[in-house]
Amino acid sequence: MAADRRGKAATLALRRRLLSSSCRLFFPEDPIKIVRGQGQYLYDEQGAEYIDCINNVAHVGHCHPLVVHAAHEQNQVLNTNSRYLHDNIVDYAQRLSETLPEKLCVFYFLNSGAYHGHLSSLIDISPYKFRDLDGQKEWVHVAPLPDTYRGPYREDHPNPAVAYANEVKRVVSSAQEKGRKVAAFFAESLPSVGGQIVPPAGYFPEVAEHIHKAGGVFVADEIQVGFGRVGKHFWAFQLQGEDFVPDIVTMGKSIGNGHPVACVATTQAVARTFESTGVEYFNTFGGSPVSCAVGLAVLDVLEKEQLQAHAASVGSYLMELLRQQKAKHPIIGDVRGIGLFIGVDLIKDEATRTPATKEADYLVSRLKENHILLSTDGPGRNVLKFKPPMCFSLDNAQHVVAKMDAILTDMEANMRSCTTLQPQL
Repeated sequence: MAADRRGKAATLALRRRLLSSSCRLFFPEDPIKIVRGQGQYLYDEQGAEYIDCINNVAHVGHCHPLVVHAAHEQNQVLNTNSRYLHDNIVDYAQRLSETLPEKLCVFYFLNSGAYHGHLSSLIDISPYKFRDLDGQKEWVHVAPLPDTYRGPYREDHPNPAVAYANEVKRVVSSAQEKGRKVAAFFAESLPSVGGQIVPPAGYFPEVAEHIHKAGGVFVADEIQVGFGRVGKHFWAFQLQGEDFVPDIVTMGKSIGNGHPVACVATTQAVARTFESTGVEYFNTFGGSPVSCAVGLAVLDVLEKEQLQAHAASVGSYLMELLRQQKAKHPIIGDVRGIGLFIGVDLIKDEATRTPATKEADYLVSRLKENHILLSTDGPGRNVLKFKPPMCFSLDNAQHVVAKMDAILTDMEANMRSCTTLQPQL
């Protein structure tokens, strides 16, 4: 704890000297030194309290005592790899299986989600990354984002799900015409970096049909949006219909509430195909007794504190407050989301929907001054993203939106003042 007594300036100087500049900070011009977390709150070295609106890793709340206790208790007894028999790994797999469709019944445990910026194989399939690097590989094919606010098929289209799925079909056909086969279709169940997008219902089943016909598998990425965040369901892919079942589901971040654990769930058919290669799957830290104890504790907290239902009620309330702001402030072009996954799309002009990037950055900076932590996402970095810990409350929602309202009102007043003061020609 001695390091907590170091001043922020000294910590920043050490970081700049010892860490790479590619390890970026939030609010780099005036970073926050966080020394403690509890629930949906973070505390700096001066004791100031911040409402955390974006940390979906601390899923059931920062430093949840039951999760911390589970890790500590198991660590005192045993922590080793999964090549030994242990109850925790099978208990955890069984508990996860109870939340998933019956077909998703084989589990692979990892120590962390494979982030798309750290492995070349994943950078290659992440447009968010490769567009700024070496470009798109010839074996990678990108389908249009199923965005009904900014994409080619918008809210006035009679059937955007089929229209966007047909774009995937077109991409598949184009690849096949070049003599290529289709291995897999990767999609976040709710695209986050893309701008907090909610795909139209029915899109995934249509896409899966095209992918399966081409011999590929459907991979649903639940790393940011699983474990009850959407409220209505435990998994976000379930928003696409009761009959839709991905071939592979990836889990990370929220699965361990900050502890490094991740998981891939799949079908017997996919697992047998992998087994037939003769390659052993082993991860040194994946599926350890401590990691599985933590995972079990997270599931316990979700159930005991009814956080899925909480996400539904608080998320609906927050969405309603934000829609009221949309009616009041022209800069808010769209409010979209479900449960505690919400995006607020800021625009310069309603007709063109031009991203209000600078304004979004200013708003986030002002919110930080008011001890509210929010950030932006989307290709235009203009979408305010709400993905708070699941214990985020009705009072938190009301407070955050009230501060947003005040800041936007000031922004509009300043813009009117600047317009009025323009010299006459």
